[in-house]
Amino acid sequence: MADIVSPQKRSRMMAGIRGTDTKPELIVRKALHGAGLRFRLHRKDLAGRPDIVMPRFNLVLFVNGCFWHGHESCHLFRVPRTRTVFWEAKIAGNRQRDARNTEMLAGQGWRVGVIWECAIKGRMASKREDFTSQLVALVRSDEIYFDLRGVKVEQKQRMFRA
Repeated sequence: MADIVSPQKRSRMMAGIRGTDTKPELIVRKALHGAGLRFRLHRKDLAGRPDIVMPRFNLVLFVNGCFWHGHESCHLFRVPRTRTVFWEAKIAGNRQRDARNTEMLAGQGWRVGVIWECAIKGRMASKREDFTSQLVALVRSDEIYFDLRGVKVEQKQRMFRA
């Protein structure tokens, strides 16, 4: 199936996608700040320019979009049907870069946390409190690496049936 917009229009649309201050990132920052935790943003001297840096906890956080970072088994990730080879190569490159940055940061003694878009997206206000408490617990833990993911759609359906 052909693209429904011109290549110039698609280029403008893709260029408009933000890399910093995304909605999921702002939600995470608001949750951390509301819990009394302080942080720095996008330190250029660290590998991968982490979204959030918490020197007090020796922790860096990346807030990853499920599509852009190829989040496996996620309802928000699907390889596009057009230009599949391009997108598979792009997403594979993003994954390799993420792994390389995580390894470099761990080698420098940083703890690394990844918060996936699906862990945040679609949360109701009452669930946001659960997300915040889970996030704060992980920040204060001594885990070297953690990965905060959303609930799979199948798991949600099973939860409501029980």
